[in-house]
Amino acid sequence: MSVDTILEQAARPQGLDALFRPRSIAVLGASSDPRKIGGRPVDYLLRGGFTGAIYPVNPAQPTVQGLPAFATLEDLPAPADLVVIALPARMAEEAVESCIRCGAGAILMFTSGFGEVDEEGRARQAAMAARCRQAGIRMLGPNCLGLFNPADGVFCTFSASLQGTWPKPGGIAIASQSGAFGTYCYTLLHQRGAGISHFVATGNEADVDVAACIAWFAEDPATQVIVISIEGCRDGARMRAALALAAARGKPVVAMKVGTSALGADAAASHTGALAGTDAAYDAAFAEAGVHRAQSIEEMVDVALACAAGVFPPGNRLGVITISGGVGVLLADHAEARGLDMPALPAAAQSRILELVPFANPRNPVDATAQVVNDRTLLGRMIDIMMEGDGFDIVIAFLALMGLSERAMETLRPMLARLRAAHPDKLFILCFVCPPATRLELEALGFLVIEDPSRAATVAGALARLRARPAALPAAPLPPALPLPSGPLDEAAAKRLLTDAGIRFAPERTARSTEEAVAAAEALGFPVALKVLSADLAHKSDVGGVRLNLRDAAEVASAWEAMMREVAAKAPQARLDGALVAPMVTGGVETVLGVTIDPVFGPLVMFGLGGVFVEVFRDVVFRLAPLTREAALAQLHGIRGLPLLQGARGRPPMDLQALAAALVALSDFALRHRDALASVEINPFIALPQGGVAVDAVILRREAG
Repeated sequence: MSVDTILEQAARPQGLDALFRPRSIAVLGASSDPRKIGGRPVDYLLRGGFTGAIYPVNPAQPTVQGLPAFATLEDLPAPADLVVIALPARMAEEAVESCIRCGAGAILMFTSGFGEVDEEGRARQAAMAARCRQAGIRMLGPNCLGLFNPADGVFCTFSASLQGTWPKPGGIAIASQSGAFGTYCYTLLHQRGAGISHFVATGNEADVDVAACIAWFAEDPATQVIVISIEGCRDGARMRAALALAAARGKPVVAMKVGTSALGADAAASHTGALAGTDAAYDAAFAEAGVHRAQSIEEMVDVALACAAGVFPPGNRLGVITISGGVGVLLADHAEARGLDMPALPAAAQSRILELVPFANPRNPVDATAQVVNDRTLLGRMIDIMMEGDGFDIVIAFLALMGLSERAMETLRPMLARLRAAHPDKLFILCFVCPPATRLELEALGFLVIEDPSRAATVAGALARLRARPAALPAAPLPPALPLPSGPLDEAAAKRLLTDAGIRFAPERTARSTEEAVAAAEALGFPVALKVLSADLAHKSDVGGVRLNLRDAAEVASAWEAMMREVAAKAPQARLDGALVAPMVTGGVETVLGVTIDPVFGPLVMFGLGGVFVEVFRDVVFRLAPLTREAALAQLHGIRGLPLLQGARGRPPMDLQALAAALVALSDFALRHRDALASVEINPFIALPQGGVAVDAVILRREAG
């Protein structure tokens, strides 16, 4: 997709310049006490050296913190780019009207007592946002902690975090729905020496949400890395478009997603809905845009700092050199779990390392042993050998406590500087304990310093994936939504719909009696499968409604009678409309294709190893519709059982292109019927060396209302 199309999809937010980079700021409810909510923004703006106009608005005071105060917004000498509302909830709505009358550029509302309280508060909040939209004014909040932009001296927040840590300008932008969570992350980044381009807490998000902030940061020249913290989002399309824009602009996004959002009872009636769980849609949205989803605050800080350093490895080949064999094994374990490849050194390189230290382990990880403590030049010589021939993209060096020895650092400093200069495109991570000054010195050279080897492996894996993130994403306009045909959606009806959508099914016939079942089997050829036909049974095998490998007419007749008795006993309320007779398909791998409709992001497409134990193995990957052929192929490669499809144990490889085509067809079908569907499941879809066929299908409607 072209960048222009992505920009169009992102619906670039208008008016956010006035929010993030205002030239004049009014504070409604400004206080002379810098400890109060209305006083802190004025105090911070003065301390931060804001060069624009600051307009305290307080009818009870002629001056506020040494600045002339104004009784109302209408008394200002000129409309303010940004108006900060620090007033009680009962006064907030009139304040918004005043902003509109005076032509404010944007509104930032600290005030709480709206959507976070009750339904009435949500209605008042929505009404304020609607009035702002009509007037072309963007509103941040209500119930938000505000924002700051250190480079421009903009500090429109009441956060106490700035009392103890004053931010310096830098390349990391932070957008958090939670103010306290966001300022905690900012503080941790600040303590690690990071500079901030922008911080924003979006609060109730009546208008400006995290997605709008991402889109603005993507276009901001000062921002290199975007860090987000969300509990959820209301508009999945806008979030996907914003993340796509960040990817197109080369801005890595590090995300913390907390909380859950249930997919609904209807979706849980299928394997797909049960396996989707609570976060699969967010994982899919992040995956398609190359976002790194952190599992802890520590990881989020580590990865954000690493991204800000600006060295992304060209590939995922990891070389490890260590003075501890045990740490080398630990790193090897973590590397595999994080998708890093650890190729062995060439034989010639191994021999040269053994010439230096005969009792070293020269493969990879390279165990240099404690001998490098006695002769510190050995470390540099070994790394030089490792780096010959372009065998590694990432090098992690575990040096334990060497960073605490100034004598050791006298040897290491020039060696490390030479190494960095010789390999500017490689990622080097040093795992050792060192004083803060040494850390800053090495980070200035372009090294990452991470004490914990496990964290180092996590960062290495994250940067390797972020380096390969997509430059742009498919986001074609949605097709018109179509209804599903009326009437029961039993297996036969589901298969007809999906066949029309382009998915290939095995041949079959419908039988209404024992005699018809035998005749169908004889026409199709033995062995056959017999499956009860009922719109009321999503999982027929659970009630005895499936019989497989029936080899002759007698077995078909016997199976029919036994199956109908068992199903009637186990599911007495189910309507039985006969059975389907189909030939057995052999020589393939059972997979599952599915769709469930996420309430935020829409159709969520599943692929994995299939069969009756799909929920036991849980080897599935989710992606959001629409799918391209390339995205579908990448989804196939995401399952752990991929070797089964590629030809494990001498078996022929399956036709992955046919599988991808089926996923794309299912994705398109789900998009067309997104408003009528609850879920779709094709289980199994049998992948074959040439092509593939589906043998079962379930379509569940969305319940009205």
